[in-house]
Amino acid sequence: MKPSAVVFAYHNIGVTGIECLLQAGFEIKLVITHQDDPEENIWFDSVAELANSHQIPVITPDNPNQAELIKHIAELKPQWFFSFYYRHMLSPELLAIPPRGAYNLHGSLLPKYRGRAPVNWAVLHGESTTGVSLHQMVEKPDAGSLIDQQAVAILPNDTAHAVFLKLTPAAKTLLNRCLPWLLAGKIEPKPLDLAQGSYFGGRKPEHGRIDWQQSAWTIHNLVRAVAPPYPGAFFDFNGKRFFLLGSQYRGEPALNPGKVCIYWADDHFYADCTDNKRFRIEQFCCDGISLDQAAFRAIAGDELLLTTVND
Repeated sequence: MKPSAVVFAYHNIGVTGIECLLQAGFEIKLVITHQDDPEENIWFDSVAELANSHQIPVITPDNPNQAELIKHIAELKPQWFFSFYYRHMLSPELLAIPPRGAYNLHGSLLPKYRGRAPVNWAVLHGESTTGVSLHQMVEKPDAGSLIDQQAVAILPNDTAHAVFLKLTPAAKTLLNRCLPWLLAGKIEPKPLDLAQGSYFGGRKPEHGRIDWQQSAWTIHNLVRAVAPPYPGAFFDFNGKRFFLLGSQYRGEPALNPGKVCIYWADDHFYADCTDNKRFRIEQFCCDGISLDQAAFRAIAGDELLLTTVND
């Protein structure tokens, strides 16, 4: 008899997780995923489409913890649950169903960056490493005992999107290593010390607002953490909204010490910051229009002076 599972999944890692389970010989009795939000930029692969292509039943409930759905899942008698980038918490009643356990794949090196948007938060905080973790599911989010992890590097100019693309093959490597252990009953879960990490909530577009009192490195980290396909970093000035949709940081000294300003030099936009360092702006927009040198000069002249360091 094939090992059986019910899978809660979304996003690219959800697709990868299902593919790994099928390759390992699991029978997936049901896939629970999310309906795509029309207000969200859907740049990732579809779990529902993958499930349909393999004739796996798929549903998209607003709440997976409804009594009727719990009863239905229990009647399927899955041996395992797997959660791959699914966005809802599962109730204790659900988690009690699979006799061989419930496992979640999380996009950080737990216990660091528990909760939502772990990749974006790691980039925002200037981390040099993150990864994926497979752990047992408990009622508290991302708190169950650890099975294994796979690390990836975050380079100084990686965007959150670039890091996420690294996590997908890392997830495949991790699952291909761990699934045989699970099937053989040879796992050795290690309790997480939650005091060594932190919990982070979801992010909203307003969280991309730039504080020009911060250092060049800190602002650069915000820009790359929310660069497209995410909503982008922005600030408002003189009734206009400006977006920075990409950046590069090399620790260069500011061209205009004592000023916080944006200007054109050497065929690129640059921002000088309060620490007298600068970063390069890869794409600069005003009110939805991408700026070149001429368009910028028409708006701001030689420079857009935001503040001075002594203000």
